Amino acid sequence: MAAAFCDSGTASVPMVRFCGVNFIETPQALLGSEHAARSLRRLLEIGANCVALVPFLWQSRPDNCDVVWGSALPPERLAMGIRQAKAAGLHVMLKPHIWIPGHWAGQVAMKSESEWQRWMTLYQSHMVMLARIAAEHEIDALFIGTELRLTSQRSEWRDIIAAVRNQYHGIVSYVAHGPEEAEKIEFWDQLDAVAASLYPSLGNAHDRRSWEAAMTDTATRLQGVARNSGKPCWIGEMGIRSAKGATSKPWESPEERRAMADPALQAAVIDAWLDVAQRMGIETALVWRWFSDPDGGGATDTDFTVQNKPAEAVLQRRWVKT
Repeated sequence: MAAAFCDSGTASVPMVRFCGVNFIETPQALLGSEHAARSLRRLLEIGANCVALVPFLWQSRPDNCDVVWGSALPPERLAMGIRQAKAAGLHVMLKPHIWIPGHWAGQVAMKSESEWQRWMTLYQSHMVMLARIAAEHEIDALFIGTELRLTSQRSEWRDIIAAVRNQYHGIVSYVAHGPEEAEKIEFWDQLDAVAASLYPSLGNAHDRRSWEAAMTDTATRLQGVARNSGKPCWIGEMGIRSAKGATSKPWESPEERRAMADPALQAAVIDAWLDVAQRMGIETALVWRWFSDPDGGGATDTDFTVQNKPAEAVLQRRWVKT
């Protein structure tokens, strides 16, 4: 899959529209299995050209400095997934997340300077390992973190970026928690793209103009950070549950609020996001999310996956023609 490139000042960033998904391994379809291969082939069929594979780091509490590689996706199976995705004809990115039982990555914060130093040192070691995997398999991009909003003012991030670049010479970025975090980050100059997850409150479920106004405002702020940094603007995550009332808090999980299924709402919101991204010239936007299980999702599912729902047909309509 050939691509033209532009020079961002740090690495060559392809002038190609990365249209794809955050790809999550499930126990029913481990990476390397035929089930996972079917799921990846389906993505290609609906017009995707990219997957961001999501390995998980783990820590028991937000203030536990002993961040470890999670058991859900060991390096050898991650490598299998990279090979499968490339064999399917897809560009590949790696996008690590931190998993904390009952919490989210944006709450990671240590209680003392010594604990901060230990956490940052351990985190760097995991990113270097990911960089080696990325280099070995010649993937397209590596995100060095996702939504770690209480860590991103630490000076150690520049050391992490330097250590990663020592191993991997492709595109390196970080996914901020919305423009709120992106506007505070000072290390964009060392990265190749400004990226963020975008889940603003969209208001009334029946008011598409309200959605688009909120989306445009949020994306404009992110685009401003990218413009000031001289970098491309990427949406690292956008999506919504297929649940009634989800536009009020698009970030909300099924564990936080039970609701009836509303797959039509999810489809409409994702369609609106793609409209806004296209209108603003944002070439890369990754949908949250798609499972390795080809039978994931479905009409009664109320989670974020777009598989086997009207949202999948929206993506196919938007992507196949591009």
